[in-house]
Amino acid sequence: MALLLLVVLIACSLLMLAAWRVQQSSGNSSWVDVAWTFGTGAAGLALALWPLHPGGLSTRQIVVGIIVAAWSLRLGIHIMRRALRGKDDPRYAKLRETWGASYGWKMPAFLQLQALSVFVLACFILLAGRNPAPGFGALDILALIVAVLSIGGEAVSDEQVHRFASNPSNKGKICEVGLWGWSRHPNYFFEWLIWVAYALFAVAGFGWGWGWLAWLGPAVMYAVLVHGSGIPPTEDHMMQSRGEAFRDYQRRVSKFVPLPPKSQSRVRAS
Repeated sequence: MALLLLVVLIACSLLMLAAWRVQQSSGNSSWVDVAWTFGTGAAGLALALWPLHPGGLSTRQIVVGIIVAAWSLRLGIHIMRRALRGKDDPRYAKLRETWGASYGWKMPAFLQLQALSVFVLACFILLAGRNPAPGFGALDILALIVAVLSIGGEAVSDEQVHRFASNPSNKGKICEVGLWGWSRHPNYFFEWLIWVAYALFAVAGFGWGWGWLAWLGPAVMYAVLVHGSGIPPTEDHMMQSRGEAFRDYQRRVSKFVPLPPKSQSRVRAS
């Protein structure tokens, strides 16, 4: 297992180095997220399933493997389509502006931190797939339901905002259709939820002490998405491009967890 971990860690580093080169040559930072997504999926599959044991894979390993593959392919293809359209990620554009002349060396260093994040998240998937608890119990079923809800919810939110942005009459407007009327970042919420599912798989049966470490997965992802490189730079960009309209949207709609939006009267009262 130690050798497998080392090989996966090196592969993650090389992958993000390649992503940096593609980003440099294309000028499109969306390819970084493509590499991150496919890399997390591949690393997670490797750690959860390999090496194969003589007795074969457990039901939990198979289900976790299917979930990882479905999540990675769905999200990776979605981001790849955006990259192929030449749409750059405003978060990375902000980094370029902030770092200025030092961008040339800070970006590859930053992407090596991304490589480390791929490896760490893949280790949480390892804990989910390799939980030695026998059978496939109630907590496993709950984890499967949460995973399906996560992948489906993120796919729906991505499609809703894509259709909204594809309509020329919506240019300069804020998407409030469907899930985006209940959360300002439903895609991030459902992305966070998949790591809750892995944590549930990891503690199913309650007999494996290492499994509880998997709860660091949703904790880390919440910190990154809500307080790090997810929501803050995205909302800064929206404030610059949408101004007071986005401020009004912030007052009425939940930041992360989908909740019924506030009415204008409730906004004024608060």
